[in-house]
Amino acid sequence: MSDFHVTAKPSGSLCNIDCDYCFYLEKEKLYPERNKTVGMDDKTLDIYIKQYIQAQKGNNVLFSWQGGEPTLLGLAFFNKVIALQNKYANGKLISNTLQTNGILINEEWCHFFRQHEFLIGLSLDGPKEINDSYRKSRSQKSTFSKVINTVELFNKFNIDYNILAVVSKANVEKPIEVYEFFKSIGARHFQFTPLVERIANTPTKDGLTLISPTDMSQATVAPWSVDASAYGEFITTMFDHWIKHDLGEVFIQTFENTLGKMLGEPGNLCVFEKECGNALALELNGDTYSCDHFVYPEYKLGNIHTEQLENIANSPKATKFGSDKKTNMATECNTCPFLSICNGGCPKHRFELSSSGIPNKNYFCNGYKKIFLHIEKYIPTFKNAFELGLNAEDIKKTISNN
Repeated sequence: MSDFHVTAKPSGSLCNIDCDYCFYLEKEKLYPERNKTVGMDDKTLDIYIKQYIQAQKGNNVLFSWQGGEPTLLGLAFFNKVIALQNKYANGKLISNTLQTNGILINEEWCHFFRQHEFLIGLSLDGPKEINDSYRKSRSQKSTFSKVINTVELFNKFNIDYNILAVVSKANVEKPIEVYEFFKSIGARHFQFTPLVERIANTPTKDGLTLISPTDMSQATVAPWSVDASAYGEFITTMFDHWIKHDLGEVFIQTFENTLGKMLGEPGNLCVFEKECGNALALELNGDTYSCDHFVYPEYKLGNIHTEQLENIANSPKATKFGSDKKTNMATECNTCPFLSICNGGCPKHRFELSSSGIPNKNYFCNGYKKIFLHIEKYIPTFKNAFELGLNAEDIKKTISNN
């Protein structure tokens, strides 16, 4: 394997809010020892940072910190992170991203993020009534005002941040309202993740209620999940609005990835890559998994206390997980005109019956097709613009006049 990426979860599933749709909170049942300790210990952190830097072949090393809620560990933990990165950098360029719900962010955190050039992913699903539909505090109170305070701090301190929005039943019918709201608070980079989870009709032996991605036993699609076609409509409606008004000024990952791939550029979304397996997940005790969405016992690859991270990433089990994405694709994917764009989508979402009667078709297939067919119509305009050396403003005018 070439350079691989790791999403580290130093706080595990520990979180200070209680989102209805979170797939990760119940993972605490897999790690009962978390009741005795909070956060990744110093030894594990040291081993991880050292091994991860050493394993990267290139000169740039990107660390990603998620949870749960990583800011629960406090600034002292992340100051240790910076010290260890400096200790083991060996001339490599280190950068960091951190995903947060924003509840604990204050000016001290912002000074830290600014000083060390962290890129922040901030979870927010839309205006108050939308965001509070599923994103509530532990006492089931609104989280909205605290997140907006964090947005204001980020804007004040010029923190690089993306809005990470989950597309659910709460916001799928309001794409323009959501889009314009994010613009109104000063955000310019958005990521939209479509939501689907399956609830096991009978809890698993581990006590989990959300079913493992490849478990095809009886399950029900969770009530907060978004309909595939509705998701497609959400994205295409937003795309039309964006391309006429904000091309070159607002940046949306789904749009950039799809346009780029259709224009022959490499993609930047793992769900649409040919193979999986180069985006591992690291738990607070050093356990390493094939993917953030596959933190289940059967997908554990090893532990960095007993094996080198590079060896774990290149193990036969990890390699097979990656290649399975291609070999286990639905039959109809092989003749789909958009195969090179989505490659069957994320294996987590492959539980619909395919034409061959096997439950390996992507739940979002119809939505993806709607998106790709819609964006495809704009490709000649972009190609012509590039040939003529036109800029984003010129492209917007051309599209608005058509």
